[in-house]
Amino acid sequence: MRKKFALLAVAIALCLSLTVSAQDAASGQDRPASMSVSIKEAQDYAVENNRTLANAALSVKQQRAARWQTIATLLPQASASLGYSNYFGYQIGLGEQMGGASIPMPSQGDVSVSVAWALNASSIVASIINTQAMEMADIQRQQTEQDVTSNVLVTYVSILVSEGNIDLLKRNLKNMEYLLQVSENSTKVGVTEQVETDQIQVQVAQYKNSILTAERNREVLYNMLRLYMGLGVDTELALTQTLDEVLNMDEIMTILNSEINLADNYDYQVSKKNEEMAKKQIALKAMDYLPSITANYSYTAKKYLDGEGGFDMTPPNYVGVTLNVPIWSSGQRAAAITESKLAYRAAQNTLADTEDQLRLQDSQYRFNLANAIDDYTVQKNNVDVSERVLQNVSKKYEFGYASSVEVTNSSQDLITAQTNYTTAVYNLVEAYTNLKNLLNR
Repeated sequence: MRKKFALLAVAIALCLSLTVSAQDAASGQDRPASMSVSIKEAQDYAVENNRTLANAALSVKQQRAARWQTIATLLPQASASLGYSNYFGYQIGLGEQMGGASIPMPSQGDVSVSVAWALNASSIVASIINTQAMEMADIQRQQTEQDVTSNVLVTYVSILVSEGNIDLLKRNLKNMEYLLQVSENSTKVGVTEQVETDQIQVQVAQYKNSILTAERNREVLYNMLRLYMGLGVDTELALTQTLDEVLNMDEIMTILNSEINLADNYDYQVSKKNEEMAKKQIALKAMDYLPSITANYSYTAKKYLDGEGGFDMTPPNYVGVTLNVPIWSSGQRAAAITESKLAYRAAQNTLADTEDQLRLQDSQYRFNLANAIDDYTVQKNNVDVSERVLQNVSKKYEFGYASSVEVTNSSQDLITAQTNYTTAVYNLVEAYTNLKNLLNR
């Protein structure tokens, strides 16, 4: 007995552990503790684990289930039932005019099976519309996937830019701290005034504050990337690609020189599918003018449990066929068709507007990308020049050939150049992703 109880306890514990493991997996408890990802690996992982994208995939499955529900209405439907009746010895009296006879009502069990089938044109057209709705849900899923991968790209680049800013600030902080030490020594021996040392000390404080701010912003960006990838906030992420590797100028130029094909654009596909569905709605309303047919069959078997049966009016077999022909609806069906036609015309106008908007966007996005490429090139060179200028002025200040004002100005110029470069990178990535998504490349 104890052995059986022990085996039962082990079995229950195993089931519970499997259930908890399944729940943990479903809730994301099996997320990795650390990851090193390239931009492609981050995008692929996001496609597999992003919750918004998972919901879009579930929407496709929901539309598929709705389609099969409509198709099922065109197929035979069967049901069966079991019954038991007990009248406690009651008998139906027929009265003196019928000779005073009575009909016994014995307890009974019965089994019945019924099959029904209905055919109408509306269900056929509705199944076609459901198919188009499923296709639209899949287009929206692909569009969501495009948005997720674009968000991963922008966030990945933003992190790399942030880390580049932090590295630059730390290098120059180290340089400014060295100049501060030189200036303090010079002030002590009376070579420079205290105000010059104070100016450099302010620059050091600004660099430290800028580094702290940049590090906080970088952590926010990492959390955004974790969210897009479906990771936990405790997952350590390491990016394996550099900014120059991610910003592939050859690929960017290829996108810039690509021709637009409206049929590839997801917004156009959604608008086109809406137009097609609106057109099918006209046919759906017109199907109300057509007749419908229903057929059903039932079989019933009874078993008397205590005595012979009496008068029984239930036939064991029954077949029925009904043809329903619509005749007059006081204009309701005609009004419904008119409403669907007007909705179809509105959908056509929306599609035409979508085409015009996409062509305008194509022109604007190409202009934005061309400008962003030029500005990125200029600002990247400006950062390099500004950093070399600061190094040169720092050396001059160390040997007494430059003032603290020149050091401060060159330091501020470098920060401004780095800020402009950061903005240029963001503008480049935004312009690139906008055109890339528009072309669906």
